[in-house]
Amino acid sequence: MDFATLFGIIGGFGLVIAAILVDGAGSTFFNGPSLMIVVGGTLASILVTFPMEEVLQAVSGGMRALFGRKQNPEAVVDTMVRLAELSRREGLLALENIKTENHVLKKACQLISDNAGPQIIETVLHLEIAAMKRRHNIPIAVFQRLGMYAPAFGMIGTLIGLVQMLVNLHDPQSLGPGMAVALLTTFYGALLAYVVFLPLAGKLTARSKQDELALLIVFEGVRCILENNNPRIVYDTLSSFIALKERRIG
Repeated sequence: MDFATLFGIIGGFGLVIAAILVDGAGSTFFNGPSLMIVVGGTLASILVTFPMEEVLQAVSGGMRALFGRKQNPEAVVDTMVRLAELSRREGLLALENIKTENHVLKKACQLISDNAGPQIIETVLHLEIAAMKRRHNIPIAVFQRLGMYAPAFGMIGTLIGLVQMLVNLHDPQSLGPGMAVALLTTFYGALLAYVVFLPLAGKLTARSKQDELALLIVFEGVRCILENNNPRIVYDTLSSFIALKERRIG
Protein backbone atom coordinates (compact mmCIF):
# COMPACT_ATOMS: atom_id res chain seq x y z
CA MET A 1 0.00 0.00 0.00
CA ASP A 2 1.18 3.52 -0.83
CA PHE A 3 0.57 5.28 2.48
CA ALA A 4 1.75 8.61 1.06
CA THR A 5 -1.13 8.72 -1.44
CA LEU A 6 -3.71 7.64 1.13
CA PHE A 7 -2.36 10.04 3.74
CA GLY A 8 -2.29 12.88 1.22
CA ILE A 9 -5.93 12.46 0.19
CA ILE A 10 -7.20 11.97 3.74
CA GLY A 11 -5.01 14.79 5.00
CA GLY A 12 -6.17 17.15 2.27
CA PHE A 13 -9.85 16.55 2.99
CA GLY A 14 -9.20 16.50 6.72
CA LEU A 15 -7.52 19.91 6.76
CA VAL A 16 -10.29 21.48 4.69
CA ILE A 17 -13.01 19.98 6.87
CA ALA A 18 -11.18 21.02 10.03
CA ALA A 19 -10.87 24.59 8.76
CA ILE A 20 -14.61 24.63 8.07
CA LEU A 21 -15.56 23.18 11.46
CA VAL A 22 -13.39 25.66 13.37
CA ASP A 23 -15.98 28.35 12.70
CA GLY A 24 -18.85 25.96 13.33
CA ALA A 25 -20.17 26.33 9.79
CA GLY A 26 -20.19 22.66 8.82
CA SER A 27 -23.79 22.48 7.60
CA THR A 28 -23.33 25.62 5.50
CA PHE A 29 -20.80 23.85 3.30
CA PHE A 30 -23.10 20.96 2.40
CA ASN A 31 -25.48 21.41 -0.50
CA GLY A 32 -27.04 18.43 -2.24
CA PRO A 33 -27.86 20.05 -5.61
CA SER A 34 -24.32 21.46 -5.87
CA LEU A 35 -22.85 18.00 -5.29
CA MET A 36 -25.19 16.55 -7.91
CA ILE A 37 -24.05 19.08 -10.50
CA VAL A 38 -20.32 18.62 -9.85
CA VAL A 39 -20.14 14.86 -9.26
CA GLY A 40 -22.90 13.86 -11.67
CA GLY A 41 -21.81 16.23 -14.42
CA THR A 42 -18.16 15.24 -14.13
CA LEU A 43 -18.94 11.53 -14.30
CA ALA A 44 -21.33 12.04 -17.23
CA SER A 45 -18.72 13.97 -19.19
CA ILE A 46 -16.01 11.41 -18.54
CA LEU A 47 -18.31 8.65 -19.81
CA VAL A 48 -18.86 10.65 -23.00
CA THR A 49 -15.12 11.26 -23.43
CA PHE A 50 -13.83 7.72 -22.81
CA PRO A 51 -15.17 4.22 -23.52
CA MET A 52 -16.45 2.36 -20.47
CA GLU A 53 -13.52 -0.08 -20.47
CA GLU A 54 -11.05 2.80 -20.24
CA VAL A 55 -13.00 4.37 -17.38
CA LEU A 56 -12.83 1.02 -15.57
CA GLN A 57 -9.09 0.91 -16.27
CA ALA A 58 -8.83 4.31 -14.60
CA VAL A 59 -10.64 2.98 -11.53
CA SER A 60 -8.20 0.08 -11.45
CA GLY A 61 -5.33 2.53 -11.90
CA GLY A 62 -6.56 4.60 -8.98
CA MET A 63 -6.63 1.51 -6.78
CA ARG A 64 -3.12 0.69 -7.99
CA ALA A 65 -1.93 4.15 -6.96
CA LEU A 66 -3.34 3.54 -3.48
CA PHE A 67 -2.53 -0.11 -2.90
CA GLY A 68 -0.01 -1.19 -5.55
CA ARG A 69 3.67 -1.83 -4.86
CA LYS A 70 6.13 0.51 -6.52
CA GLN A 71 9.00 -0.83 -8.58
CA ASN A 72 12.38 -1.02 -6.89
CA PRO A 73 15.12 -0.45 -9.50
CA GLU A 74 17.83 -1.78 -7.17
CA ALA A 75 15.95 -5.07 -6.80
CA VAL A 76 15.53 -5.38 -10.59
CA VAL A 77 19.27 -4.77 -11.10
CA ASP A 78 20.13 -7.42 -8.50
CA THR A 79 17.77 -9.87 -10.21
CA MET A 80 19.41 -9.33 -13.60
CA VAL A 81 22.88 -9.77 -12.07
CA ARG A 82 21.78 -13.09 -10.51
CA LEU A 83 20.43 -14.20 -13.88
CA ALA A 84 23.72 -13.28 -15.52
CA GLU A 85 25.58 -15.37 -12.92
CA LEU A 86 23.19 -18.28 -13.49
CA SER A 87 23.51 -18.16 -17.28
CA ARG A 88 27.32 -18.12 -17.13
CA ARG A 89 27.39 -20.96 -14.62
CA GLU A 90 24.70 -23.28 -16.03
CA GLY A 91 24.02 -21.97 -19.53
CA LEU A 92 21.15 -20.04 -21.09
CA LEU A 93 18.75 -23.01 -20.81
CA ALA A 94 18.81 -22.59 -17.01
CA LEU A 95 16.79 -19.38 -17.41
CA GLU A 96 13.75 -21.35 -18.58
CA ASN A 97 12.58 -22.21 -15.06
CA ILE A 98 13.02 -18.77 -13.50
CA LYS A 99 10.26 -17.87 -11.01
CA THR A 100 9.35 -14.18 -11.13
CA GLU A 101 6.27 -11.97 -10.89
CA ASN A 102 7.60 -9.76 -13.69
CA HIS A 103 5.90 -11.19 -16.78
CA VAL A 104 8.22 -9.26 -19.13
CA LEU A 105 11.30 -10.73 -17.48
CA LYS A 106 9.65 -14.16 -17.57
CA LYS A 107 8.97 -13.79 -21.29
CA ALA A 108 12.53 -12.60 -21.96
CA CYS A 109 14.00 -15.59 -20.10
CA GLN A 110 11.73 -17.93 -22.05
CA LEU A 111 12.86 -16.42 -25.35
CA ILE A 112 16.52 -16.71 -24.33
CA SER A 113 16.12 -20.35 -23.33
CA ASP A 114 14.30 -21.02 -26.61
CA ASN A 115 17.40 -19.74 -28.42
CA ALA A 116 15.56 -16.80 -30.01
CA GLY A 117 17.76 -14.33 -31.83
CA PRO A 118 18.82 -11.06 -30.16
CA GLN A 119 16.84 -9.05 -32.71
CA ILE A 120 13.63 -10.94 -31.92
CA ILE A 121 14.11 -10.54 -28.18
CA GLU A 122 14.81 -6.81 -28.51
CA THR A 123 11.73 -6.37 -30.71
CA VAL A 124 9.51 -8.19 -28.23
CA LEU A 125 10.80 -6.15 -25.30
CA HIS A 126 10.36 -2.89 -27.21
CA LEU A 127 6.76 -3.88 -27.94
CA GLU A 128 6.19 -4.70 -24.26
CA ILE A 129 7.50 -1.29 -23.20
CA ALA A 130 5.31 0.48 -25.78
CA ALA A 131 2.23 -1.52 -24.75
CA MET A 132 2.87 -0.76 -21.07
CA LYS A 133 3.10 2.97 -21.80
CA ARG A 134 -0.22 2.88 -23.64
CA ARG A 135 -1.94 0.96 -20.84
CA HIS A 136 -0.64 3.40 -18.24
CA ASN A 137 -1.51 6.48 -20.28
CA ILE A 138 -5.22 5.60 -20.28
CA PRO A 139 -5.93 6.06 -16.53
CA ILE A 140 -3.60 9.06 -16.46
CA ALA A 141 -5.61 10.72 -19.24
CA VAL A 142 -8.91 9.89 -17.49
CA PHE A 143 -7.83 11.45 -14.19
CA GLN A 144 -6.42 14.50 -15.97
CA ARG A 145 -9.77 15.02 -17.70
CA LEU A 146 -11.59 14.55 -14.41
CA GLY A 147 -9.37 17.28 -13.01
CA MET A 148 -10.45 19.53 -15.88
CA TYR A 149 -14.16 18.71 -15.80
CA ALA A 150 -14.76 19.02 -12.04
CA PRO A 151 -13.88 22.76 -11.79
CA ALA A 152 -15.76 23.40 -15.04
CA PHE A 153 -18.95 21.89 -13.65
CA GLY A 154 -18.29 23.84 -10.47
CA MET A 155 -18.46 27.02 -12.54
CA ILE A 156 -21.61 25.81 -14.28
CA GLY A 157 -23.23 25.21 -10.91
CA THR A 158 -22.15 28.67 -9.77
CA LEU A 159 -23.76 30.24 -12.83
CA ILE A 160 -26.98 28.34 -12.13
CA GLY A 161 -26.90 29.56 -8.55
CA LEU A 162 -26.30 33.16 -9.66
CA VAL A 163 -29.26 33.02 -12.02
CA GLN A 164 -31.47 31.70 -9.23
CA MET A 165 -30.16 34.40 -6.90
CA LEU A 166 -30.82 37.20 -9.40
CA VAL A 167 -34.39 36.02 -9.76
CA ASN A 168 -34.86 36.88 -6.08
CA LEU A 169 -33.33 40.36 -6.19
CA HIS A 170 -36.54 41.70 -4.70
CA ASP A 171 -35.52 40.02 -1.43
CA PRO A 172 -32.17 41.53 -0.34
CA GLN A 173 -31.92 39.23 2.67
CA SER A 174 -31.69 36.17 0.40
CA LEU A 175 -28.76 37.49 -1.64
CA GLY A 176 -26.03 36.55 0.85
CA PRO A 177 -27.16 32.93 1.41
CA GLY A 178 -27.87 32.58 -2.29
CA MET A 179 -24.37 33.68 -3.25
CA ALA A 180 -22.88 31.30 -0.69
CA VAL A 181 -24.75 28.35 -2.16
CA ALA A 182 -23.80 29.41 -5.69
CA LEU A 183 -20.10 29.39 -4.80
CA LEU A 184 -20.25 25.93 -3.21
CA THR A 185 -20.23 24.20 -6.59
CA THR A 186 -16.94 25.92 -7.48
CA PHE A 187 -15.61 24.84 -4.08
CA TYR A 188 -16.63 21.20 -4.65
CA GLY A 189 -15.14 21.13 -8.15
CA ALA A 190 -11.83 22.64 -7.08
CA LEU A 191 -11.59 20.34 -4.05
CA LEU A 192 -12.12 17.18 -6.09
CA ALA A 193 -9.76 18.32 -8.85
CA TYR A 194 -6.85 19.43 -6.68
CA VAL A 195 -7.08 16.92 -3.84
CA VAL A 196 -8.10 13.75 -5.72
CA PHE A 197 -8.08 13.74 -9.52
CA LEU A 198 -4.95 15.68 -10.51
CA PRO A 199 -2.80 14.28 -7.66
CA LEU A 200 -3.80 10.74 -8.68
CA ALA A 201 -2.89 11.53 -12.29
CA GLY A 202 0.50 12.73 -11.07
CA LYS A 203 1.04 9.64 -8.93
CA LEU A 204 0.11 7.33 -11.82
CA THR A 205 2.55 9.21 -14.07
CA ALA A 206 5.31 8.68 -11.52
CA ARG A 207 4.42 4.99 -11.20
CA SER A 208 4.45 4.63 -14.99
CA LYS A 209 7.96 6.09 -15.14
CA GLN A 210 9.09 3.67 -12.43
CA ASP A 211 7.66 0.72 -14.36
CA GLU A 212 9.26 1.96 -17.57
CA LEU A 213 12.62 2.22 -15.80
CA ALA A 214 12.27 -1.36 -14.55
CA LEU A 215 11.58 -2.60 -18.08
CA LEU A 216 14.56 -0.67 -19.43
CA ILE A 217 16.73 -2.36 -16.81
CA VAL A 218 15.37 -5.74 -17.91
CA PHE A 219 16.01 -4.83 -21.55
CA GLU A 220 19.65 -3.87 -20.96
CA GLY A 221 20.15 -6.82 -18.62
CA VAL A 222 18.92 -9.27 -21.24
CA ARG A 223 21.23 -7.70 -23.81
CA CYS A 224 24.18 -8.17 -21.42
CA ILE A 225 23.21 -11.79 -20.78
CA LEU A 226 23.03 -12.50 -24.52
CA GLU A 227 26.52 -11.03 -24.87
CA ASN A 228 27.66 -13.36 -22.03
CA ASN A 229 29.08 -10.44 -20.07
CA ASN A 230 30.71 -10.91 -16.69
CA PRO A 231 28.16 -10.31 -13.85
CA ARG A 232 30.37 -7.49 -12.58
CA ILE A 233 30.13 -5.77 -15.97
CA VAL A 234 26.38 -6.41 -15.97
CA TYR A 235 26.06 -4.66 -12.62
CA ASP A 236 28.27 -1.75 -13.69
CA THR A 237 26.11 -1.31 -16.80
CA LEU A 238 22.74 -1.53 -15.04
CA SER A 239 23.77 0.56 -12.05
CA SER A 240 23.59 3.57 -14.36
CA PHE A 241 19.81 3.37 -13.87
CA ILE A 242 19.93 3.78 -10.09
CA ALA A 243 20.96 6.63 -7.81
CA LEU A 244 24.63 6.97 -6.91
CA LYS A 245 24.02 6.51 -3.19
CA GLU A 246 22.25 3.18 -3.87
CA ARG A 247 25.08 1.67 -5.91
CA ARG A 248 27.42 -0.96 -4.52
CA ILE A 249 31.09 0.01 -4.34
CA GLY A 250 33.73 -2.56 -5.11
